[in-house]
Amino acid sequence: MTKPYQHWKVLPHGKLSEIDDDMLTVTGPIRMPLGSFPRRMTVVRLRDSRLVVWSAIALDEKEMARLEAFGRPAFLIVPNDHHRLDARAWKERYPQLQVVAPKGSRAKVEKAVPVDTTAPDFGDPNVEFMTVPGTRDREAALMVRTPNGTTLVLNDLVGNIRDASRIGRWLLGLAGFAGKSARIPRVVKVNRVKDANALRTQLLRWAETASLKPILVSHGEPIEADPRQTLRDLAGSLA
Repeated sequence: MTKPYQHWKVLPHGKLSEIDDDMLTVTGPIRMPLGSFPRRMTVVRLRDSRLVVWSAIALDEKEMARLEAFGRPAFLIVPNDHHRLDARAWKERYPQLQVVAPKGSRAKVEKAVPVDTTAPDFGDPNVEFMTVPGTRDREAALMVRTPNGTTLVLNDLVGNIRDASRIGRWLLGLAGFAGKSARIPRVVKVNRVKDANALRTQLLRWAETASLKPILVSHGEPIEADPRQTLRDLAGSLA
């Protein structure tokens, strides 16, 4: 695991793009033992214009100005203990941030930044944080409802990398993050999934969401083509 940065450190990244009403996302590569690894930050604007920042990435000043024009950063979600790289720098830049992490990851996240809560109150019924059942309480998820539909934001639970380089593709495929379809990475099944039945039940419950549109994952492309069936397939892979 890469050591968390102590201060604001900008690595290569793209531009913030609108994924839905009141939602922005941005991706950028990071060097890992498996090669270049894509990571994603998602930003959700609450009804009072406060922002929920999921899996923070330090952006350049031009993109940060755009983010600040979008709303006021209020919540910083560290969705598991592997996604704390820029958490301390964000808290340093925005001291008023309420830091959120799933209960099972809290202790390790706090080695980088103090955690305020494992059960945030966003004051907005359309944005729901949860700790994913069956994952040793170490993986978080976010459901965001807009007039256009529902977006499910996941972290390492699902990998959907399609454009890795030749060597990187083989290594990431071996780990289960890359392939021809979305999948639950092998390393996640071994290190995160304690109760496969509980996780399977949750995946199927999400699949019942008639308004579900994209599924955003921290590593890989958004799942836009039949996301409900993708969740059913992922549940089936745990059988």
